[in-house]
Amino acid sequence: MKVVGKEPAAWVNDMLATEITSFYTVKEGATYYYDIPQKKHVKVPGQDAFIILNNIRKSNEVFKNSGCVVEDLGDGILNLEFQSKMNTIGGDVLAGLNKAIDIAEKDFDGLVIGNQGANFSVGANIGMIFMMAVEQEYDELNMAIKYFQDSVMRLRYSSIPTVVAPQAMTLGGGCEMTLHADRVVAAAESYIGLVEFGVGVIPGGGGSKEMALRASDLFHKNDVELNVLQEYFLTIGMAKVSTSAYEAYDLGILQKGKDIVVVNKDRQIATAKAVARSMADLGYTQPVRRKDVKVLGKQALGMFLVGTDSMEAANFISEHDHKIANKLAYVMAGGDLSEPTLVTEQYLLDIEREAFLSLCTERKTLERIEHMLKTGKPLRN
Repeated sequence: MKVVGKEPAAWVNDMLATEITSFYTVKEGATYYYDIPQKKHVKVPGQDAFIILNNIRKSNEVFKNSGCVVEDLGDGILNLEFQSKMNTIGGDVLAGLNKAIDIAEKDFDGLVIGNQGANFSVGANIGMIFMMAVEQEYDELNMAIKYFQDSVMRLRYSSIPTVVAPQAMTLGGGCEMTLHADRVVAAAESYIGLVEFGVGVIPGGGGSKEMALRASDLFHKNDVELNVLQEYFLTIGMAKVSTSAYEAYDLGILQKGKDIVVVNKDRQIATAKAVARSMADLGYTQPVRRKDVKVLGKQALGMFLVGTDSMEAANFISEHDHKIANKLAYVMAGGDLSEPTLVTEQYLLDIEREAFLSLCTERKTLERIEHMLKTGKPLRN
């Protein structure tokens, strides 16, 4: 101002005299403004309902690698924030997840998984899957898928409460991570779904298993159980994506009475932290691994196969869609069992991984993945 011949107000000179050189500043995770009567920086009121990760990342960092960063949110709660390209989930993000759970179980009371990027996550790193499949490194691919499965199962069966905070696009692996949290605090504008059919595979990170498990939990005495399972099968088979978090309840991705929706996205991390804190205060105990998932075997598998045959005969789906749908049917029916049976989650994870790997050997699946990587759009072949 002085350069152009203008004289600033007296209080600006007073402010500079006390060696304060900015009207606003960020410290301790909050924004402060210069208060003229008090002649010092004062916290902008009403910020306690918000947590801005950009403001706390440097000062509260607990762990960092090339794919994610773990921050201390205060009050004994950690936050895991993805920082990979489009927040895809690869080996470094999974390593960060396991490290965050290690740290939280040892020194903290809960873990939030959330970020304030453009999208929560667009899914697993399909470029890595494509390279392994093309090189026919099936042992390495099997280990990579198992690592993903083990990581999301650890998220569910850790000794501390875990809360996932999805927003915007939460697809594929991002959705699978959401499905395995203790609680979900979703932004109202969330597009959540298992979209693996678009790249020629079935959900391989626990998504297919989880949909079979959730269907099993809804079976009631004297109900037609096949109808319940069919709804969950169609959610994956039609690659349904919720147009809002509220629609995710209807798809069975969010659970009523357990998961909550936040309309103001800026409050999401703070709300997720409060949920994790309250779960810890109420005496959270480590869940017991499930061994009572009811699968319907041949009767469900037969119904699904008849349906997929007729869909292909009527030209609603391609031959390759038919093959993927039959693999999914096998997993969600629990295999070719002669009668309804109680199985463990690990049994379902194993047949899910086997189906995923077998699809990765298909030329048309590789064409779909390559097309998605090049254009960002699904290929129907």
